[in-house]
Amino acid sequence: MSKTILRRQVRDADIDALMAEGSDSLLSRIYASRGVTSQRELERELAGMLAPSGLKDMDKAVAMLADAVQRQLNVVVIGDYDADGATSSALAILALRAMGLMTASYLVPNRFSHGYGLTPRLVDEALAQGAELLVTVDNGIAAIEGVEAAHKAGIKVIVTDHHLPGEVLPQADAIVNPVQPGCGFASKCIAGVGVIFYVMVALRAELRQRGWFSAEQAMPNMADFLDIVALGTVADVVPLDKNNRILVHQGLARIRAGKARPGILKILELAKRSPHRVVASDMGFAIGPRLNAAGRLDDMSLGVECLMTSDAIRAAEIAAELDDLNKDRRSIESSMQAEADNVLAKLQLNEQELPWGICLFDKDWHEGVIGILASRIKDKQHRPVIIFAQGDDGAVKGSGRSIAGLHMRDALAAVDSAHPGLIIKFGGHAMAAGLTIAPEDYPRFCQLFDAEVRRRLTETELQAVILSDGELAADQFSLSLAHQLREAGPWGQHFPEPIFDGEFTLVQQRLLGGSHLKMVLAPNGFDGLLIDAIAFNVDVKLWPNLALNKVRLAYKLDVNEFRGKQSVQLLVEHLEAVS
Repeated sequence: MSKTILRRQVRDADIDALMAEGSDSLLSRIYASRGVTSQRELERELAGMLAPSGLKDMDKAVAMLADAVQRQLNVVVIGDYDADGATSSALAILALRAMGLMTASYLVPNRFSHGYGLTPRLVDEALAQGAELLVTVDNGIAAIEGVEAAHKAGIKVIVTDHHLPGEVLPQADAIVNPVQPGCGFASKCIAGVGVIFYVMVALRAELRQRGWFSAEQAMPNMADFLDIVALGTVADVVPLDKNNRILVHQGLARIRAGKARPGILKILELAKRSPHRVVASDMGFAIGPRLNAAGRLDDMSLGVECLMTSDAIRAAEIAAELDDLNKDRRSIESSMQAEADNVLAKLQLNEQELPWGICLFDKDWHEGVIGILASRIKDKQHRPVIIFAQGDDGAVKGSGRSIAGLHMRDALAAVDSAHPGLIIKFGGHAMAAGLTIAPEDYPRFCQLFDAEVRRRLTETELQAVILSDGELAADQFSLSLAHQLREAGPWGQHFPEPIFDGEFTLVQQRLLGGSHLKMVLAPNGFDGLLIDAIAFNVDVKLWPNLALNKVRLAYKLDVNEFRGKQSVQLLVEHLEAVS
């Protein structure tokens, strides 16, 4: 799949407005191109957070939880098997116990035996634990049957979630979800861990008002949980609006200050990331995958325990288990990727013949890894992709990833509406969704999904584009600018890290680790300036190319640290030959 580098367009007036408020010209251009119009939108202090009161049903949920704390009820938190679910579960239990509810426990459904979210089967397991109140985190908005089963058993349910609701809401005793109808909370893209963090903040305020805290029961500092909030927010790839940037920045600040949970520090250590220099991308590429590996291949309770333990030795043991699982996950994914590439190659389709909505299925593929594979194929082909695997119950389960312009869950909803009964169940977000269908319906679904994608996208949207913040001058290839850009975030979904582009003379090139291209470059027009660069996972059939001496890059300006010495390095996002 070829890619086109395009420069971001921004109005001079917007740049000038930010410069007038104190930003330098480069950062003003970068911020303005991401929709920032005022320095107020760049605030990162906790005082700039939205108030919990903006969330619908917050008062009801908090009143029920405060009663549970004071009466020492058996509260069971129902989590999810991804990083957002793990962080949400850990935060809920840690916060409730810090407020004096020592009976709080959790259940995380197993991806393979339970399925997603609060189900009647999981309600039975909670009953066996003596549950008197259920609190869902990062799930529940679609748990119609699960909530009904809980009520029949005499158990109240508080749903906290951030996923899009269906036409019918569960009859929970309280629903805290910013995207539910009638909720006025301004941040519609907060992660599940952010929602439960807000609930716990409001619960502390309610308990304080009731006079619960005393010399015997100290009032917790809610900032202590922000490292977990930052991790879950970045790992769930939610858009980093102003409110989410505050949460992530504050969490990163705690990690850098050495105040993180032992489990987070141990995973960073295994990933060879310095806690004192941690950035948002480390949450997404170093810690998140290791947590997710537990839910993909084994039991996410392992990830929850890693986050909850205060014992550094135990944290190191669990982190090592998670690291091993992640290595297994990478091996499985690599094998599945090769098989998927072979399937596409055997079809002998060019870009014009390739389905607009790609579906691939193999009964032997691992159900826990299909989401990652969908993401890889999506990135490679720049088309919406759904990867299917055979579930233990005989149904075919799919995990989809989308591109800009196609809301994946809405597309599935449209297929479901037009063809009732085809999709057994589905749910998700704009960029990621899951579904279940019967094996015999797979061919029909592929056709209908492709048709729906064609209805919603244009040919232009199928062209992969890299948006660049422009070209750097010679004096901007500096450590000081690289550090400045690192600190100017946090960067992430919908607030992307700056990418620059330019043409370079290729001075040296060699492979590292089998597929990583290490280069020494000279920017065109800047005599005597040499810069290190690295491109990860290149096509080794094309690179290195010793006959080539000119390249065009899209890259990030990064700080490389080796044996205590720092230097500028370009992280190459796209590499193409210049004739």
